[in-house]
Amino acid sequence: MTAEAAAGTRSDSSSDSSIEGGIESGSGGRNGSDRPDENRTSRPTSVPASAPTSDPAPVGTTPGGRTRRGGRWIERWEPEDETFWAETGARVARRNLAFSVLSEHVGFSIWSLWSVMVLFMGPEYGFDPAGKFFLVAIPTLVGGVLRVPYTFAVARFGGRNWTVISALTLLVPATAAAVVMKPGTSYTTFMVVAALAGVGGGNFASSMTNINSFYPLRKKGWALGLNAGGGNIGVPVIQLLGLLVIGTAGAAQPRLVLAVYLPLIVVAAVLAALFMDNLAPVRNDTGAALDAAREPHTWVMSLLYIGTFGSFIGYSFAFGLVLQIQFARTPLQAASLTFIGPLLGSMVRPVGGRLADRFGGARITLGNFLAMALATTVVIYASAARSLPVFLVGFIALFVLTGLGNGSTYKMIPGIFQAQAVRRGLTGEAAEASGRRLSGAAMGLIGAVGALGGLAINLAFRQSFLTTGSGTPAFVSFLVCYAVCTVVTWAVYLRPAARARRTARAGAGEAAADAERRPVHAEV
Repeated sequence: MTAEAAAGTRSDSSSDSSIEGGIESGSGGRNGSDRPDENRTSRPTSVPASAPTSDPAPVGTTPGGRTRRGGRWIERWEPEDETFWAETGARVARRNLAFSVLSEHVGFSIWSLWSVMVLFMGPEYGFDPAGKFFLVAIPTLVGGVLRVPYTFAVARFGGRNWTVISALTLLVPATAAAVVMKPGTSYTTFMVVAALAGVGGGNFASSMTNINSFYPLRKKGWALGLNAGGGNIGVPVIQLLGLLVIGTAGAAQPRLVLAVYLPLIVVAAVLAALFMDNLAPVRNDTGAALDAAREPHTWVMSLLYIGTFGSFIGYSFAFGLVLQIQFARTPLQAASLTFIGPLLGSMVRPVGGRLADRFGGARITLGNFLAMALATTVVIYASAARSLPVFLVGFIALFVLTGLGNGSTYKMIPGIFQAQAVRRGLTGEAAEASGRRLSGAAMGLIGAVGALGGLAINLAFRQSFLTTGSGTPAFVSFLVCYAVCTVVTWAVYLRPAARARRTARAGAGEAAADAERRPVHAEV
């Protein structure tokens, strides 16, 4: 989007020379100093940076004739400029990251709500295990589909504005669940209400797209890892709350879970409105979406993200049911174990991003898929032998590895597209702008496809238990998936780099030496 700040009509030179956020004075003039600081990114000098205002802002007209209303718009944002980043950008980015994490955290909790609600569904509800697995799968499907429009909503409405809207939208599935959660409700009604929870899955895409715009490439792995990890923790937190409710009030009181989340949703929306910002330079670009869709790397990374995030969200939703069905755990026993894997997987996601920043995302991802295949082999053995202790060790290891892989794969996305820009001959800000343009569009597609991997996992479990009464065949299919992801990671992102280095070391001429100097995907 190209709209200027909602502080009134200003010249192009004004928006290029300073950061402006929030509502300016009625005269529409600038603040006195040209030095950017955090207060000017949010509010005029006469209004505290975090203070809301009830005065309607005048219309800001863009060169293209479009208008924008509302405060807290930042007109100039150049995170790759180290001086800008040190003086202003880092503080603003950290503040937006903190409240983005809170909103995404609540979104993930609502998205995974039905992985908890099914634990409250005893025999009086009349649903078999296959029906419960399908109920858990529905929000995964809806959330995956919604990630595409949610990605582009950030540029259309502004990151801060959309965070508020998407947070308040969570009130709908939470309220609906509180109303219908009782024996005698039809399965069709439960399916519709479970589908509503999918809006929580869309929050991830908009949040990651927004934070990706705030941070420079050198910081993206850690920042995106923190943002996603903080959101992912919403899964074990709501599962822990479910455990607390079942352990204290009993399995007949599922509405107590919603009683906690309804006010929390409102708090997240209010804090986002008060403390987050919109970036005016972030624009919707239909051409970027089409270019990203035509880029083979988008679909390669989608496959890898199915293996990491698809596994994380699929296992998170299914873990409790697998424990109940295959190992005959009670709801309380299952709930006391269900949260451990998602919690560890969420906490380790920033570590995966940090390791990718240091050693290269492709290298970390390759090693991670090899380790996931090994952990899955342990789970297959334990599943066949009905050994709960060994099963828990292997399954929790899988959760940890999915978290590491989530961080490393998401770090790869902006690096791959910037490397592509450099290979096309772009340099400096032109390469960075091209990388941001395509990586932002690709994230929505990759996130959507990856989330659908969670749907596949739950459907695989459903079919496995229907046909054999065991989850073992499903785990065998997951092992095959990790083997494929391992081969693809090596073939696409590591083998060409190794070949270039061998050729350069052999002294095969100037072209080979130049190939060695060019960015390789192993470094992304």
